[in-house]
Amino acid sequence: MTTSTIAFQQFTTAKDVAPELRQTLADCWVEVTNAGGAAGFPFPPVDAATVLSALDRIINQLCPDTCRLLTARVDGELAGWLNIRRDPFELIAHWGTLHHVQTRTSVRGQGVGRALMEEARRIARDEIGLEQLHLAARGGVGLEGFYRRLGWQEIGRWPGALRFAAGDDCDEILMMLAPL
Repeated sequence: MTTSTIAFQQFTTAKDVAPELRQTLADCWVEVTNAGGAAGFPFPPVDAATVLSALDRIINQLCPDTCRLLTARVDGELAGWLNIRRDPFELIAHWGTLHHVQTRTSVRGQGVGRALMEEARRIARDEIGLEQLHLAARGGVGLEGFYRRLGWQEIGRWPGALRFAAGDDCDEILMMLAPL
């Protein structure tokens, strides 16, 4: 674990996301993607315009009951973020999904990702009232090991579901954390 303090902040409405935070989130997403991270854009390099368009869709969906943005800061600087979503449909409203889990390259290996995931779990259980979380991870880049160490289990795999170029296919790994 890092010796610096990790501070978390949740955002539950679009008006809560200041323009400066929006730009900082986008900068993080560009950095992570262009460093090879599997955070939502398959074909790096990406630029701020591409990322801001996707980020605005997330921000505009923020709602306390169904969509939250969670940030982690180290020494006041954004270190990572993720998106927690739940579907309000009664049949599946007891579980949610994590999206765009990412940490800045400069803080990797310092416990920020672990802490971010643990805080997401706490929020999902204690604040949103979820019983389980799901996520999809890109196979072949070590993500499944990271999530397994945090208690997640692989529940399925779509072989070759992600195509990055001709002959460059990866599995999409479906994972679940339950109980929370």
